[in-house]
Order: sequence, then structure tokens, then C-alpha cells
Amino acid sequence: MNAIRIAVKSFIVACATLLSLSHSGLSAAADITQQQLLQRLESKAAPLIVDVRRPDEFASGHIPQAVNIPHTEIAQRLDELRPSLNNELVVYCESGRRAAIAQGILEQAGFTKVLHLKGDMKAWRKHGLPTEKPGSSPKS
Repeated sequence: MNAIRIAVKSFIVACATLLSLSHSGLSAAADITQQQLLQRLESKAAPLIVDVRRPDEFASGHIPQAVNIPHTEIAQRLDELRPSLNNELVVYCESGRRAAIAQGILEQAGFTKVLHLKGDMKAWRKHGLPTEKPGSSPKS
């Protein structure tokens, strides 16, 4: 029951943040393009990449070097991400909704450089960019 309350509270905070930013005229999301992220991955200068989809979605294929923290668990697992508090951190999901929620939660928690992967996983796959599955090597 407590976990549900925390998830609902986190969702409400994220929605309020997005709503207040949209009313202030500011963009709620800083984006990184797929090409920019791919270049960083190839140059070994990749930021922390957080896949906020469900574990079964992550297991079916994800961006190389990504870690899986479902958007419903972000608020409870902030300590795992604290080392990236002031570093770039990229979030993505399948199409953008869950990543926007996670981004709002992270920004409310003080993360200063949260980037949303433009087009999310759907576009990553569409462009044939490399993916990997847990325990495997990246595939193009």
C-alpha cells in the first residue's frame, strides 16, 4: 500500500512540474538526439542511460550500456542515481510518456542535467541503431 502511495505521489509531482513548466513558457524537456547519444556511446563518453520501461521490455532489447529502472520505481531508487546528480543522465522509454514522468521526478529531486532521448526506443529501433539484451553484446 505504501508503494502505491509513493508511486501516486511521484506521478502527481511529475504532472504538476510538467504543467507548471508548460504554463511558464519553458520547455519541460531537454532533449538529446539519437545521433548525439550514438556518438557519445561510440566515443566512450556516454552519460548514464536509464531505460524506464518495464523489465520485460528492457529484456527484449535496450540501448547499449543502459540500466533499467522502471518509471514507477524512480522515486524509490534515487540513491542509485545520486552519483549522476550533477552529470548528464539520459532517460527513455518506448514512446516518451514514461520518460517524461521520470524526468520530472529526477528534476524535482535535484538532478540538474536530465536529457530525454528524442524519439525514445521506438525511433532507436526504427533507425536500426544498436541494441543489446541482458548478457549479450550490442547488435546493430
